[in-house]
Amino acid sequence: MKKIMTCAALALSITALPMLAQATPEDDLKAFRAYFHKRFANVPKDDFINGVYSIDKASREQWESIEEFPPYEINIEKGETLFNKPFKNGKTYADCFKNGGKAIKQNYPYFDTATGKVKTLEGEINECRVANGEKPLPYKKGKIADISAYMAYTSRGNKISVQIPDDPKALAAYERGKKHFYAKRGQLNMACADCHVYYAGNRIRADILSPALGQVSHFPVYRSKWGGLGTIHRRYGGCNKQVRAKPFKAQSDEYNALEYFHTYMSNGLEMNGPGVRK
Repeated sequence: MKKIMTCAALALSITALPMLAQATPEDDLKAFRAYFHKRFANVPKDDFINGVYSIDKASREQWESIEEFPPYEINIEKGETLFNKPFKNGKTYADCFKNGGKAIKQNYPYFDTATGKVKTLEGEINECRVANGEKPLPYKKGKIADISAYMAYTSRGNKISVQIPDDPKALAAYERGKKHFYAKRGQLNMACADCHVYYAGNRIRADILSPALGQVSHFPVYRSKWGGLGTIHRRYGGCNKQVRAKPFKAQSDEYNALEYFHTYMSNGLEMNGPGVRK
């Protein structure tokens, strides 16, 4: 509680990052990068994929020690087994995705012009299951996080490349995600940007707030707080709860749009998931 109230109080004193009403996604991305490169001028541009560990030496040393025997390794192994296990009809996940489902996570989420919807990796994992006569999996953790972790692992080193096609609905989805990112919500009247843009790098008690730039690169993530692996929509829900806002459902249009904007803002950075965080 004290941690949340401290964040709320301090965020009120932060001057908002300028936002152009008519800015294009390319304009947004350029300004977003410039803001963080200026704020953390000593951080190599490609190192933002390491989150708080890119800006705090002590935290990085602890993290690097954990990464010597990463707790998510077993999740990758489980995910690979599940990915290759045939459905009842004999097909596998590889039959549903481009390139057999390997080294493709950097392209997610994407806007599907045929359906007019944002498509996430976890969403398409379940679409694959349903199309092959299987029941969908819970979206926040468990098997779907393991499968996503394996697919993310095959994409390590590939650069995030989320596209906004020339389609009014695609731009609307992007703008919806942008609005969510900067909008105040909950009883504490906080936005994603309050902690991860304006106040990034500062402490809330023992924790340091991570920069939003590069944040998506390491998902799904193993969190010590969870004692396990979780998807980015699980994290979004947790953040909403922390500011006393009712979370949206995982894979809702709202969170899909948020993930679309959030990921686009890290275009050009390398994938390094799955990762481990506090």
